[in-house]
Amino acid sequence: MLYHLLYPLHEWFGPFNVFRYITFRTIYATITAIFISFALMPWFIAKIKAWRIGQIIREEGPQSHQVKSGTPTMGGVVIIAAVTISTLLWANLTNGYVWLALFALLAFGAIGLYDDWRKVSGRRNLGLTGRVKLLFQGLAALAIGGHLYYHGFDTTLAVPFFKGFRPELGVFYLAFVLLVIVGASNAVNLTDGLDGLAIGPYIISAATYLLFAYLAGHARLAAYLQIPYVPGAGELAIFCGALVGAGLGFLWYNAYPAEIFMGDVGALSLGGALGTVAVLVKQEILLAIVGGVFVAEALSVMLQVASFRLTGRRIFKMAPLHHHFELKGWPEPKVIVRFWIVSVILGMAAISTLKLR
Repeated sequence: MLYHLLYPLHEWFGPFNVFRYITFRTIYATITAIFISFALMPWFIAKIKAWRIGQIIREEGPQSHQVKSGTPTMGGVVIIAAVTISTLLWANLTNGYVWLALFALLAFGAIGLYDDWRKVSGRRNLGLTGRVKLLFQGLAALAIGGHLYYHGFDTTLAVPFFKGFRPELGVFYLAFVLLVIVGASNAVNLTDGLDGLAIGPYIISAATYLLFAYLAGHARLAAYLQIPYVPGAGELAIFCGALVGAGLGFLWYNAYPAEIFMGDVGALSLGGALGTVAVLVKQEILLAIVGGVFVAEALSVMLQVASFRLTGRRIFKMAPLHHHFELKGWPEPKVIVRFWIVSVILGMAAISTLKLR
């Protein structure tokens, strides 16, 4: 909005020319999202407490977590508001990729909000069934993939380390988009089990994709690095900046001991948005590296379930993976910070692949 209001005035007032630069608008989108989070979160926490909407802790989880029962939840509502407002203020709103990213954020957020509401209204840690949740997520992801496919989006797959190997997926691109977006959404959701555990790696992942988006939308840099050039993708850096800023604002209140949890409304929306950005900037495979913490958490659940059904034995003391380390005796803050450190390493590793082509 500010881009459309102020940039056209640069001919009369030179300083407004800064609004043409994605870097400038990304910085201020990040700052704006931080301040929106800071402004809204205390009010939101007070309202949630007044409405007695607290987290329902699953009984089969670690017993040490029962003290968290009743902690305000659904903080993802503020994250979504901060990202949406900041993006609308600073992005070029004629850019279709920006609207697709916002659609992912809001659509997956709506699914998570309904899931959270069913949990808190029923006073049990039972929301939507897994199949119903996957159905809604799949429909949202297919809407994004279908839109891209119908409008002639590049359906080749960029493979890290191989500059000349880009297989054409054709119509199978729709299934691939569904896998990436729905997988990312659920992986972030599974990671959201300790105070600040999910949002820390998420901030790092969003910052990494901020860089990827900027590079993908810059013809000369994309050609130099031999990565897919996606005209217009640079504007997604502003969206990613808003994700980073909203995440930092939320972390202020979610850091151990948490004053509020993001809930499914936050985890599903953030994961869906990140998966969508990965698709739009043609760096889908790198998401497995950037979001390696999320991947490990999701894999731990799948392996645990498969092992127990096939052999009757469990691989981990408890899944997702962060509970395994808790039951091994790691204090919660140590698990959180170590997962953050791993996420930083993975983010740097993913960035390094841009030169390994």
